[in-house]
Amino acid sequence: MLEPFFLRALAAGIGLGLFAAPLGCFVVWSRMAYIGETIAQAGLIGVALGLLLNTDVTASVLAVTLAVSGLLILLGRQQIVPLDSILGLLAHAGLALGVIAASLVRGPSVDLMSYLFGDIFAVSLTDLAWVWGGGAVVIATLVWLWRPLLAVAIHDELAAAEGVDRGLVRTAFTLLLALTIAIAIKIVGALLVIAVLIMPAVAARPFSGTPERMAVLSAAVAALGVTGGLALSLAGDIPGGPAIVVVLAAMAGVALAGTVRRSTT
Repeated sequence: MLEPFFLRALAAGIGLGLFAAPLGCFVVWSRMAYIGETIAQAGLIGVALGLLLNTDVTASVLAVTLAVSGLLILLGRQQIVPLDSILGLLAHAGLALGVIAASLVRGPSVDLMSYLFGDIFAVSLTDLAWVWGGGAVVIATLVWLWRPLLAVAIHDELAAAEGVDRGLVRTAFTLLLALTIAIAIKIVGALLVIAVLIMPAVAARPFSGTPERMAVLSAAVAALGVTGGLALSLAGDIPGGPAIVVVLAAMAGVALAGTVRRSTT
């Protein structure tokens, strides 16, 4: 019989995969992995803020990730410094500040490793509410904005010609990314969030003839990867978050290897 902590971890991991993977397809199509990484690493500041104020950590991380997302949207409009350079600056500065701030929080010793790499087996019922409630918001918004999001991700100039408000669509997508990252940090950690977003999409892409099929297949890959990763974690007594990422990486690697083999024959 499975222990309650394992069942909560399984429910949280699968729930995360079901909405993070379809969102990750847009990350892959838009080539926005570095933006997601920047938001995720800045989320550590939210962890420190939550610990300092003794509030719900997910809520404080969400506040910080939304603030950083707004800052990135504003900085993306300037033409002086390339965006990738700004992302590099903010990503590493956010990570450093988050680690320092968390280490200075008074009280019980803070386990930074659990926030850097996740602690899925410590998921609570409150965390499950965040995962499934936040996931419902993400999925509903993706369905509502599917066509304009897809148009901007696939062909930005054509989207503009069709009258799509690209600024509004990018803003909505960035906010969804911030929400997803805030929820996922407790499960897989700030350093592995982007892996959970993009690896299922990479694994699904070679077998998907349409964007809709890729989104659905990526969610299935994520659910399978979570299940396999947790089983590997229990069998090998290794951390759950990294185990999930290793399984997802293996699935993506097999898919890419098959693509390379077909292209060379």
